[in-house]
Amino acid sequence: MTKQVKSKERVSEHGEVYTNEREVNAMLDLVKSETERIESRFLEPACGNGNFLAEILRRKLEVVNKMYGKSPFEWEKYSVLAVSSSYGVDILQDNVNECRERLFNIWKKAYKKATKHESDDDLNKTIKHILRHNILCGDALTMKQNDGTPIIFAQWDMVLGCKFQRRDYRLDELVEGQEKNKGDDEQMSLFDLDDMNDDWSYGDKKSNWVYDEETKGYIPGPIKDDYPIVDYRRLKDYE
Repeated sequence: MTKQVKSKERVSEHGEVYTNEREVNAMLDLVKSETERIESRFLEPACGNGNFLAEILRRKLEVVNKMYGKSPFEWEKYSVLAVSSSYGVDILQDNVNECRERLFNIWKKAYKKATKHESDDDLNKTIKHILRHNILCGDALTMKQNDGTPIIFAQWDMVLGCKFQRRDYRLDELVEGQEKNKGDDEQMSLFDLDDMNDDWSYGDKKSNWVYDEETKGYIPGPIKDDYPIVDYRRLKDYE
């Protein structure tokens, strides 16, 4: 069982208390169908060293095993998708480092069990690259990283066979976009979109709002979407 407290000082200074494994599983069972969708995205805004994200990844990799266990190539590709759909923010850098390493080791162990051999260095670098962009050090309340810049997450989409595309989004825009969509019973008009674009200008750049089928609402477009569509093993080549 994972300890709930690292030190009294951390509890006092940061209110850091980890969630027990039993509570983690009970809460995830409330959204069990989503934890069993490989591509379903999860964000833990105070992830600590990854209690929730670790269990989510384990569940997703079990689904990968059931669906693609007989094909090492397919297993590898969909395991990358499973890793890429988990996101976390924590205010303490040591927690972020531990969380990234923990998720990497869960994936690496599952890879060896499924394929009967160790993952190669090239693939390891890809997984670590994804986790470096998905698990960030910052404050989910202010939605800024510790250096004061906005929290920006990379979204990884499987688009063509074994190829993925990356798009970058600002967390503050995504969250406020969801707030704008709450309670909207009527279809949004083009005039609404114009108003939203006016609200969302920053610097000399405006967000382009698009309708998202997964969330059933309008979300701001990516702040960067000119990454090439590449084989998943090459994602690490584009910073």
